[in-house]
Amino acid sequence: MSTYKIVDDAYGKSGVKLLHIKRDGPVHSIRELEVNTQLTLSSKKDYTTGDNSDIVATDSQKNTVYLLAKKHGVNSPEEFAITLCRHFLNTYNHVLKVQVHIELYPWQRAEIDGKKHNHAFVFTPVAVRVCTVRMERNGVPVVESGLKDLRVLKTTQSAFVNFVTDDYRSLPDASDRVFSTVITSRWVYSTTNVDYCKAWNGVKDAILSVFSGPADKGIFSPSVQNTLHLTEKLVLDSIPEINYIEMILPNKHYVNVDLSKFKNVGFAHNDTVLQPLDKPSGNIRAALARTLPSKL
Repeated sequence: MSTYKIVDDAYGKSGVKLLHIKRDGPVHSIRELEVNTQLTLSSKKDYTTGDNSDIVATDSQKNTVYLLAKKHGVNSPEEFAITLCRHFLNTYNHVLKVQVHIELYPWQRAEIDGKKHNHAFVFTPVAVRVCTVRMERNGVPVVESGLKDLRVLKTTQSAFVNFVTDDYRSLPDASDRVFSTVITSRWVYSTTNVDYCKAWNGVKDAILSVFSGPADKGIFSPSVQNTLHLTEKLVLDSIPEINYIEMILPNKHYVNVDLSKFKNVGFAHNDTVLQPLDKPSGNIRAALARTLPSKL
């Protein structure tokens, strides 16, 4: 007769949205978050026997998010996630581990006549900031930050040549092509003694620097893989608190439209009118980690 064991479980509240306003006199600051909580309990009787006596209701978890935001404020999503993890573990002895995932909505202070506004904001979705904090009883927080939906494009200084030639190849060498991708990245810190906002902006700046190069002359990319690797290396070189980073770079293809087939009105050469192709696309992923402990 077969026997079974629950080997993994968690439950929580998803999509808890909140806007926190910090009021310093006439100058206001905002953080809009979407929070997901997950708890793992010491017993499994809720699953195995239908006994709900240990369950911290997901509605209670939602209320906790709002109450702790009011009590502690929201300085950074990472710090708020750590606060939530510690609260659940300290309040409920039968909670073994907690995971909190947060997305920060990209609001920026409006600028009017070159001056930042006291209380007006503009939604600027250059990239979405995310974080996940995991913590077990008697453990320390494991903080993972990240970004997604960072869409970038450059019109030159990108190539892809000298790849495998066999019976299945149809793609020609491209010595000068459009390079476009939508970047997703996540990274893990080796400590909680971090200025999380400074570090997040540092990663974003490193991504844009390696992709773009100097404003007047750019930088050459021989492949998406090489650009990805150089970016991750720069992040680890410049931010010692990070010990692991992963990036995912899907190709967003733009191909030259063949205008030569229009005999009387067409053009033999065209590198200015391109057609976006969403699917299928290449998808490149790699992670880089320190082989020696970071010296902080």
